[in-house]
Amino acid sequence: MAVYTLPELPYDYAALEPVINPQIIELHHDKHHAAYVKGANDTLEQLAEARDKESWGAINGLEKNLAFHLSGHILHSIYWHNMTGDGGGEPLAADGVGDLADAIAESFGSFAGFKSQLTKAAATTQGSGWGVLAYEPVSGRLIVEQVYDHQGNVGQGSVPVLVFDAWEHAFYLQYKNQKVDFIEAMWRVVNWQDVAKRYASAKEHAHNLLLAP
Repeated sequence: MAVYTLPELPYDYAALEPVINPQIIELHHDKHHAAYVKGANDTLEQLAEARDKESWGAINGLEKNLAFHLSGHILHSIYWHNMTGDGGGEPLAADGVGDLADAIAESFGSFAGFKSQLTKAAATTQGSGWGVLAYEPVSGRLIVEQVYDHQGNVGQGSVPVLVFDAWEHAFYLQYKNQKVDFIEAMWRVVNWQDVAKRYASAKEHAHNLLLAP
């Protein structure tokens, strides 16, 4: 039985136009995300077989594959909910996301400073990867991470709350090689309500991630 399943989109394929066209959403979710789910499940089966046979010749590759596919599944599952056709702008107390707005200002100096850093991190990720706003539980602050592939260059224990997919499959059919234009457009569909809920949840459960008793 599969451990991981492909989540349904929280909107239809055309919901994020004109920022992301329906063809990209359909291919991205139904093909690319689905492939990460299958890859994670297949790797778990291969690891189970390796345990049964006490055959560990491929352990390094299997562990890397599990991290890659599982992280791809998790990040994409966040990505879909991080966006809405009614989103964009700046998180404001008047919209019920004041705690998030305050945390961004405290961690980055201003919303403008945060936006600039996350935009640059996502747009300049070498090869394939993500720009990520994450809650870092040791310091209790928000940080920006530049994630290579799906799993590399990540601070252990950090919890992603806003993710920008900078893989070519996320934008190439519409934006061609203009990754910067795509990242700039992404700010018009950010679902701050979803980001605020993720931030609150990460902060609430931070005590479970303490480095020492």
